[in-house]
Amino acid sequence: MTTSKRVTLYLIGLVIAALLIFAAYTWVMLHMSYSEGERAGYLQKFSSRGWVCKTWEGEILLTSMPGAIPEKFEFSVREDAVAQQLMAATGKRVVLSYAQHKGVPSQCFGETEYYITKVQIQP
Repeated sequence: MTTSKRVTLYLIGLVIAALLIFAAYTWVMLHMSYSEGERAGYLQKFSSRGWVCKTWEGEILLTSMPGAIPEKFEFSVREDAVAQQLMAATGKRVVLSYAQHKGVPSQCFGETEYYITKVQIQP
């Protein structure tokens, strides 16, 4: 085997190894949550966004004490069933269960690090 073929095979192997490491890192970041919790508030905005990677993004106004400035909670949704529940809840009070995933390497999975896993519409 010539030296140029050996170098080419080495570079191809290096690129494949880098892609496998990147894929493994992405999988781990999407399947291991940093934190989990719930937020309650009024669903203010929910839409599908993106030029290439379409993601579901939204925000709720968190319920606060009277007279206080409301805080916004921005979130992403990866599951279509959850997105459909949120589409039906626009303008209503909701309790959102979420998982926080830090270090996700691309916005193709969501623009925020908070991914909604469950929706409860409050009366």
